[in-house]
Amino acid sequence: MYCNYCGKVIQDDANVCAYCGIRVGASVARKRLVRPRQGRKIAGVCLGFAEYFDIDVTVVRLMWLLASLMTGVGLLAYPIAWIVMPEEPLMLSAPAGTQRVTQT
Repeated sequence: MYCNYCGKVIQDDANVCAYCGIRVGASVARKRLVRPRQGRKIAGVCLGFAEYFDIDVTVVRLMWLLASLMTGVGLLAYPIAWIVMPEEPLMLSAPAGTQRVTQT
């Protein structure tokens, strides 16, 4: 398979070009910026941004902490993001299999 952007040969099962870093292959579904229900520390804002931008959540938390301490913007932005960002949809399990009634 060839990368459409840089033209180099890449593996057939690659999702990202090893040379230019662009996603290749089938179109990827658009990700939504949501607050996940699993793995959050306070409200899930940092985890939501980390999943959206595909970076480590620790890096996002450190950047948010630095922005809060140095400028104070993080202290204002976090509650706003908490209110504005929707929560991840609740995944409900399917009901237990009902017994099949057979007529004889």
